[in-house]
Amino acid sequence: MPDKSQSVHQKKTQTTASTQRFLPIAEIRDNTLVLKNGGVRAILKTSSVNFNLKSSDEQNALIYAYQGFLNTITFPIQILVRSRKLDIDMYMDNLNIIAKKQESPLMRKQTLEYMEYIKKLVEYADIMEKNFYVVVPHDPSRARDLSLFQKFSHSLSPEDSLGNIRIRHREFEKLRKKLTQRVNVVRAGLEGCGLRVDELSTNEIVELFYQIYNPGTSRNQKLKNVSGQDVLPM
Repeated sequence: MPDKSQSVHQKKTQTTASTQRFLPIAEIRDNTLVLKNGGVRAILKTSSVNFNLKSSDEQNALIYAYQGFLNTITFPIQILVRSRKLDIDMYMDNLNIIAKKQESPLMRKQTLEYMEYIKKLVEYADIMEKNFYVVVPHDPSRARDLSLFQKFSHSLSPEDSLGNIRIRHREFEKLRKKLTQRVNVVRAGLEGCGLRVDELSTNEIVELFYQIYNPGTSRNQKLKNVSGQDVLPM
């Protein structure tokens, strides 16, 4: 008789593989997203500005600064605005630690009641948070030369991508250097607009895609830290 646990494991493996076939991601390493076609991407997280609360002079200054930024870039960028339900798990964990350290029973009770109030407020008010990202690309010539049909076929061929992983590793450092130059241009332009800019680390990129493709699971099952590791397709 076949082992039931082994059969379940095989089904899970097959499901994972079939899902990854439709993702253009080959690996994530050194704070960089590597695509199956050989292209690389850096992801910048930026702060926001409440344009409507600015004076007319401040609004004009922002418009001119953003116009100047657009004129400095000679490559495409992708701007992503992501809305999701506010995640207060870390904040609640910190409050729980504070409550346990309270020596006064009254202060401990008030802290716990405040935690309960915050939980209900977020749950019933359905409070959302917005995150802003800028994706900076760089593609080798072999990736740019592919036709639309070839790009689609390539994305559905993980075995071929895995076979070319050594080629990607050899050209990675050169691509990463050029990508860093582009990131510096974008960072300087956005900071000139008064924004705070941070490049996502490997762990933050993995967590971002984990949350995007697993919106329900990610709220209850947090992703372990993968800092210092390269994330490869399974």
